[in-house]
Amino acid sequence: MKNATLLVVLGESAKPVDLEPLSETARTGNLHLIVLILGAMPQIPVYFYGMGGYGAYTLPDGWQDDVDNANAQLETLRTEISKYLADQGASADVRVVGGEAVALPDAVARAALTCDMVIVGDDLRDDERLFSEVVRAVLFRAPAGVMLNAMTSMTALQPRSVFVAWKTGVPAARAVRAAMPVLSTAAEITVALFDPVTTRSHASENAGSDVASWLSHKGCNVTVQQYPSGGEEIGTVMMKRAKEAAADLIVMGAYDHSRLREVVFGGTTQTLIDQRDCPVMLCH
Repeated sequence: MKNATLLVVLGESAKPVDLEPLSETARTGNLHLIVLILGAMPQIPVYFYGMGGYGAYTLPDGWQDDVDNANAQLETLRTEISKYLADQGASADVRVVGGEAVALPDAVARAALTCDMVIVGDDLRDDERLFSEVVRAVLFRAPAGVMLNAMTSMTALQPRSVFVAWKTGVPAARAVRAAMPVLSTAAEITVALFDPVTTRSHASENAGSDVASWLSHKGCNVTVQQYPSGGEEIGTVMMKRAKEAAADLIVMGAYDHSRLREVVFGGTTQTLIDQRDCPVMLCH
């Protein structure tokens, strides 16, 4: 990946050294990093007293001090990360986004509109709800792909082996398009199909041959593999096969089923979001 703009989303517990895997790639690949540090501010606890139109409200003692302290900590972290990236020679713009927790995913989605890829830091998993909302905000409200578990891997942005989980449809096609800068430099790509179904109208085609031809024409070294699930959950089987292929990155279309169904009953997308063993790039 070269000459791209990456949005890196971090939480309050992030450390400058967490960016080491990205700073090296940013320097050698002429990447520009936009780092967003998210900080949830204390909610406004308004107390009312009085009656009717003569009522008034007041804030408890200490609330403003809590907000000021939270902002000061975020600014300190911003300064530390800015200095670290500058020392590493990486092109970067480090910003703080503070506010109510419900507003933070919207800020991430807006910033992602003009970026090539979004990387969500592992530290954001400390707040499970915020992590999930940020990932979904990017998937459903931004054109960029979102990469998870990339900050604990030195090869996520420059993978040697990529495992593309292919299922004919818009989400998978968008994921491959979003990952093309990464796929084009990989040494080998495995296009994986799980329990493929051959329809009557496409009975003469080998499943996966269309995407393999597409990638091969771009100079990629592609192998198509079909895997039976054997009754296991697809996400679990996918992780096993990606590990067998020694994949540095998994690329997959997200929420091929409805979002509600995935949230309530679980599914392949949720399995890939929850796992922390392998970097994964998702796009809806």
